[in-house]
Amino acid sequence: MEVFISTTEQILTTDGLPLKVSLKKAERKNKIRAFLLVFPLLLFILVTFVVPIGDMLLRSVDDSHINTVFPNTFEEYRKWDRNDLPPEEVYEAIFFELATGEGIQVGKALTRMNYSKSGWKSLIKKTRRQIKKIYKSGELPTSYKDTLIDIHEGWGDTLFWISMAQMTEERTLIYYWNAIDRTYDIDGNVVMQDEKRRMYVKTWIRTLKVSVYVTFFCLILGFPVAHLLANLPLRYSNLLMIFVLLPFWTSLLVRTTAWIVMLQQKGVINGVLVWLGIIDDDQRIQMVYNMTGTIIAMTQILLPFMILPLYSVMKVIPKSHMRAAQNLGAKPVRAFIRVYLPQTVPGMSAGGLLVFVLAIGYFITPELVGGKDGQLIGHWIAYHLKTTLNWGLCAAIGSILLAVMLVLYWLYNKIVGIDNIKLG
Repeated sequence: MEVFISTTEQILTTDGLPLKVSLKKAERKNKIRAFLLVFPLLLFILVTFVVPIGDMLLRSVDDSHINTVFPNTFEEYRKWDRNDLPPEEVYEAIFFELATGEGIQVGKALTRMNYSKSGWKSLIKKTRRQIKKIYKSGELPTSYKDTLIDIHEGWGDTLFWISMAQMTEERTLIYYWNAIDRTYDIDGNVVMQDEKRRMYVKTWIRTLKVSVYVTFFCLILGFPVAHLLANLPLRYSNLLMIFVLLPFWTSLLVRTTAWIVMLQQKGVINGVLVWLGIIDDDQRIQMVYNMTGTIIAMTQILLPFMILPLYSVMKVIPKSHMRAAQNLGAKPVRAFIRVYLPQTVPGMSAGGLLVFVLAIGYFITPELVGGKDGQLIGHWIAYHLKTTLNWGLCAAIGSILLAVMLVLYWLYNKIVGIDNIKLG
């Protein structure tokens, strides 16, 4: 006699629920519990990282404020054929918008206009006082164009009107073009800035050059130190590690100031060179307030960030590998190059990437030690944030810096592979 067991019969838990439903319910609870555990960290990353970057990217293309202050002027401006001076309608529109506009809003708009051409702020401030008097008197002019030009000759200068073409759209790439020494002409074509305003491309090249030099020198200096740390007996390597970590326990400002004292012409290094007779007293080397001082100071400050990843990788490389290579007939140098060095690539890549990322965005050390010739791109970000208040240009420079880093990261992943990075 055959017995059939129904496959549709469900296994129930002690609570009377089907086992499948109970498992899904438990899994959902575990997911919610895991999410709640990581939620504070996720919120912290969103508030301190994602939101600021998003705001920076938005500011880099945002030009909406000035369009809310002069909407009628820009509407008439777009109809202009760009021949000679604008027509009467443009002058009339800006006359009334200056006469009736709120002081705070107009003031913010003037700051933006001054980015496109210096002189806009003083031109409109002087004009606005006269316009308000005329507007309050109730005797409106028959020719707004002639009236404005009589008030200030700048209204008859086509260069001012050409610069206004950069402000007519709510979203603009002008800040990005400015960040690489370009601008728009009156026809909307991208052209080079005036010679005296071209400073960003040189600074970008200098920043990349200094970052590469610092990374290279950190690798050259850090590799033997890390190798020594990894092969010394523990009691000696621990003592040496204290000296490697010692800079982290000292203020960055103190270390930077110390380098200024050491590198100046009357400083310690030049004094020792003169005392040893290597150079004469009147041949002291200028090593501060230039690129040389920037590279020296940044290399010393960022050196631990190269040593630590190298040490963590070298420490786990078996010493028997070198002995085996030499037993098989390889000379020490050949064994080092063919056997030992390839195993340190993860440490070199991790340290190099870490040092380069820190160097390309460094500010305080180049600012204090570098002088005019050693300033990096961070100088211009700080300058526009504090002095000109050109937040759009700051955001564009920051966005370009972020894009450069992402491109380098992508290239690194293609060439070396991000999986080969090891910090320990």
